[in-house]
Amino acid sequence: MFMYGGHRPPLLRLYVKTAQRTIFSETIESAKALKSKQRDHKERSQPGFRKHLGLLEKKKDYKLRADDYHHKQKTLNALRKKAMDKNPDEFYFKMIRSQLQDGVHVIKEKQEEMTEEQKKIMRTQDIRYVEMKRVAEAKKIERLKSELHLLDADGKQQNKHTFFVDTKKEVEDFDLATHLNTVPELVDRAYNRPTLDTLENKSVLGAVGPMKVKRLAKKRRRQYDELCQRIDREKKMFVITQKIQTRKDLQDKNKKVKVRKETATAPAVYKFEAKRKR
Repeated sequence: MFMYGGHRPPLLRLYVKTAQRTIFSETIESAKALKSKQRDHKERSQPGFRKHLGLLEKKKDYKLRADDYHHKQKTLNALRKKAMDKNPDEFYFKMIRSQLQDGVHVIKEKQEEMTEEQKKIMRTQDIRYVEMKRVAEAKKIERLKSELHLLDADGKQQNKHTFFVDTKKEVEDFDLATHLNTVPELVDRAYNRPTLDTLENKSVLGAVGPMKVKRLAKKRRRQYDELCQRIDREKKMFVITQKIQTRKDLQDKNKKVKVRKETATAPAVYKFEAKRKR
């Protein structure tokens, strides 16, 4: 090989590189040809007399099963060790605040002791506004009570009127209308029951016809329903006022102890530490 000043000639270097590329490409082609002549190596299938056992387990299937088995054994061993090291007097609140759901410990949801209506009003309104509405409801309740007198309200305890007589014959011949000195149509009334003398000597004021009486009874029943609704609303307003006031009191930095939980009908009760004010 001729050298010029210790270096290969440019033409000779090009020839050597071309020869190397040719040898490399021939090696790849020969490897591909040998690979194409190889037969496909297939995994053995389940023999015919064992078909009833299902597919034949391959190594990759065994590996997955073995890994799962070892993982479970490690978990059981860790739990056994944890149970052996457990303190029998140990207690923490998650023991009573959690429950198992599908084998997983889930924290119990705290039951909300407030209705949605109470939450909405407490978020949007101030205690003064709620108290003002409660006082207005109380005044309307008093006005309705003064008009209705609750004489024939539904749910009112029925009064009993006992009559005493001397003999059994008087019991058999007893006539309630005659004894009360009124007409039989007014016997069932607990109020506004005029006597026969009053009916004869004075004119009847107000509604007399059956349709008018029926209309007045319907109106009175409607007023009783309104009274019940207003009483219920006034109670709810009072509870909301107490709950708002309790939340305001809790903003104080004094030490406090919870005595009673909050419910839908009553606020929570706290006992505050006595603190002397200067």
